[in-house]
Amino acid sequence: MTVLLDNPRSGLDGDARWTAWPSRRVMTIAAVAAVPLLLIVLQIVASYNHFEGPLHSIWEDYAGTPKSMSMPWAGLALALVGLSWRRRFTTLAVAVVLDAVIAGVRLLLGGPLTFGNGAVITLTGLALVAWLGWEGRDKRNALHAAALGALLILATKVGDVWLHVTVMAGPKVLDRYVVLSDHAFGEPSWLVARALTSSAALGPVVPAVLHWVYIELPVAAMVIAVWQLRRVASKRAPEPWPSHYLVRTFLVLGIVGPLIYVLFPVVGPMFAFAPGGHGFQIGNYWPRHVPPLDHAPARMVFDTFTPRNCVPSMHAAWSTSIFLHSRRDNDGSPAPRWLRWGGAFWVLATLVATLGFGYHYCSDLIAGVVLCLTLESVLRAPERGWDGIRVALVATGAALFSALLLSFRFLALWMAEHPVPAGIIVLALVAAYARAFYNTWFARLPDAHATEMKDVLAR
Repeated sequence: MTVLLDNPRSGLDGDARWTAWPSRRVMTIAAVAAVPLLLIVLQIVASYNHFEGPLHSIWEDYAGTPKSMSMPWAGLALALVGLSWRRRFTTLAVAVVLDAVIAGVRLLLGGPLTFGNGAVITLTGLALVAWLGWEGRDKRNALHAAALGALLILATKVGDVWLHVTVMAGPKVLDRYVVLSDHAFGEPSWLVARALTSSAALGPVVPAVLHWVYIELPVAAMVIAVWQLRRVASKRAPEPWPSHYLVRTFLVLGIVGPLIYVLFPVVGPMFAFAPGGHGFQIGNYWPRHVPPLDHAPARMVFDTFTPRNCVPSMHAAWSTSIFLHSRRDNDGSPAPRWLRWGGAFWVLATLVATLGFGYHYCSDLIAGVVLCLTLESVLRAPERGWDGIRVALVATGAALFSALLLSFRFLALWMAEHPVPAGIIVLALVAAYARAFYNTWFARLPDAHATEMKDVLAR
């Protein structure tokens, strides 16, 4: 939208000038207004189709049984980065007491032992107190951080509804095509699943840890984000918030990635090729037997409740973003060793879990990684601007992502019949793109990066 503005600071004596974008304040107000509107629309859709909507889920977080114990606390922990240490301890104490009291009352009334209400109530109270009672920098930082914490919680509510939308979008799925394309990568879902289930040495601990890592991905994101934003409240600079941090990537991935689900519906091997398909599966192959080569793949009708949320793998995309943001501090210097090792562990454990539990094919993971690198190239270092390198990197990533999806759909049979050249081509292209991403954003020394950023800001 183009707006005609009279810029009093332009030095043009009031002459009208055209600007391509609305002001930051207008965009912020529009974004804030869009959130409740989206929640209301999704609640109407959910109520009409008889499943839990986001408003009902939010109400449960306040006065019922929270769907997740960890997400409310992750949102509150993220909100604490905008407070002084004294206010952090006070806020945390209030949340703990509230949560303990509410959990105890619920247990006495015969309900389940779970937590989270106190964190959500405290987060809301924090936003109200900051809005109505604080001024200046303290108010801005507190509201900014509280908004991030709330968005982290609300994003999970929207995501839960969107999984139902993927089912409503159509009854047919494309698993016959994706399993063929996976021949080019050696059917790793089958291999990893057999390794997890057949190795007595692993025991129940390793699968349990992998399952926890898979489920608690937002908690890992919160840890990285809190570390990135740890100095926000203590900085005296006019703009204490870093220009880019993990939450931005997480939210943008959560907006763009799930849109692909309705265009490329896939349920995953544990549903399409195992008893988890409830009678709609092609056969009970996974994980013991690789299905025979299908020379006439076609869309297959599936049930009306399993989400079509495989392509791209958002767990692969989000865990890759966690890995990337665990490498460097905001100034370009290396992150602490514990954080780098933690980020590496989380992405590897997540990828193993997605394959070993049959939630995804390898093709899904590859698409998710490319999507993450592409969107990260859009968002990273905004002060650099849209130079030729960024444009080329984003355009290449978008083209590669599109080519992958088209190949999985229209070249799947060729990939299965020629697995070695097909696998080499795909992996080489993805590796080349990852290398270009690394060369652009990570290869330079931190000192050189910091100097360049200072020059950019000075200009």
